[in-house]
Amino acid sequence: MMKVLIHHIYEFQKGLRSLVMHTLPSRLTEEATAKLRHYGIDYHLQPCVQAKVNIYFGASACVAVVRQITSGKKLGEMTHEEDFVLGSMLGYDIQKQCERYLKRTGVAPA
Repeated sequence: MMKVLIHHIYEFQKGLRSLVMHTLPSRLTEEATAKLRHYGIDYHLQPCVQAKVNIYFGASACVAVVRQITSGKKLGEMTHEEDFVLGSMLGYDIQKQCERYLKRTGVAPA
């Protein structure tokens, strides 16, 4: 689990990603956030399913938007628009994000 986090940190530091979402067991939160603080990387924690947490980290402006979007919500509680923006920010395939948004809103693609 921590090896994947280290890889994500590497990708962020090399400019491959501006924002990362990493899910891990809650018991590893302190170790993970200590690593991010060590590297001076901004982060935001979001409760996830039982005994897990999502850590968003990366560019401070991106993390600030995530803080605003997730503001006390779990992933499943976000609006369709918030879900779309977050997925896009994380670099998910934009066409699939559009298809997901349309499916969630019940609109058939043209």
